[in-house]
Amino acid sequence: MGRLIVSGGGATLAVAGTIVATRTLVRHQARIARGTIGAPFGESAWPADRTYRRRFDGQLDLVVLGDSMAAGLGADRPRHTLGARLAKGLGKRTRCAVRLTTVAQVGAESPWLPDQLARLPGGYRPDVAVIVIGGNDVTHGIPISESIRHLGACIDDLRARGAVVVVGTCPDLGALTAVPQPLRTLASRASRRLAAAQRRAAHRHGAYVVSLGSVLRPVFAAEPEVMFSQDRFHPSSAGYQRAARAILPVIVTALEDVAAFPAPAR
Repeated sequence: MGRLIVSGGGATLAVAGTIVATRTLVRHQARIARGTIGAPFGESAWPADRTYRRRFDGQLDLVVLGDSMAAGLGADRPRHTLGARLAKGLGKRTRCAVRLTTVAQVGAESPWLPDQLARLPGGYRPDVAVIVIGGNDVTHGIPISESIRHLGACIDDLRARGAVVVVGTCPDLGALTAVPQPLRTLASRASRRLAAAQRRAAHRHGAYVVSLGSVLRPVFAAEPEVMFSQDRFHPSSAGYQRAARAILPVIVTALEDVAAFPAPAR
């Protein structure tokens, strides 16, 4: 019996030691990853705000909120950012000019969304709002409940302004092959949990949803040298094209739904 107790204690100590070593390794990997992400591009994305497809009659206002992916960090030029690709594609689909306003910020977490809303011009009433956020919530350990609270409030604000809202959920960070194991697996699990919570919250608050992790991970994993930018973390111009291709049909559907079933007068 004594041997079993000693043996059990030894096993417990071994397990505890493994857990501590794993945590230490993950923290070390996380520090390296945070120091590398976005390093080749700095803290600013291309300024891409302007009116696209001016030759068409009528105008739609598109606002993009969120993090570095929403801002387009990693694109080769302004017209390749996510917002610009969405504006151009939306103009082509609707045959309307599209005025793009981007308040997304590199490094943003969900608690930044109120400040992004505050940066919009007074009385601004967009037709379409796209929110892409969550990656930094995962890497910085923002509680899911806090992320969801800010996302829901942001959706409510934008819908009150008259916008249809499309949420691109947190991408699957497991696609980041530049991130070593075991950090990559842990990040993948955390990002998928957040994305699922974002999806539920977005539906609950009346937004449309694009599950970016499900849509983008297969192609990003298959062609990382094409889909990722120089820093191997943010999308390249081709990556943003693929993301826009996933989001655009949902925007069009949302606008068609509004046209068919207008919101009741307030």
